[in-house]
Amino acid sequence: MNSLLGLIIQIINIFEFILIVYIILTWLVNFNIISTRNRFVYSIMNVSIRLCEPSLNFVRRYLPSFGGIDLSPIVVFLGLWF
Repeated sequence: MNSLLGLIIQIINIFEFILIVYIILTWLVNFNIISTRNRFVYSIMNVSIRLCEPSLNFVRRYLPSFGGIDLSPIVVFLGLWF
């Protein structure tokens, strides 16, 4: 039972890391610091979008709109942290 709990904790930690990478990459792309024309950036962005968007879309469905601010990554990250 301890090994199963350890595996679940490691999966949550990996997803937290991927979510942090997703948040930083979206900021860098939105502020035109990096470009998605770069094949390496595009591939990392594509993988992080495919992994993070299902959970973020689930939270966005229930979270009210705050204008241009997207709080869903914060809610997902806090949910994983607890």
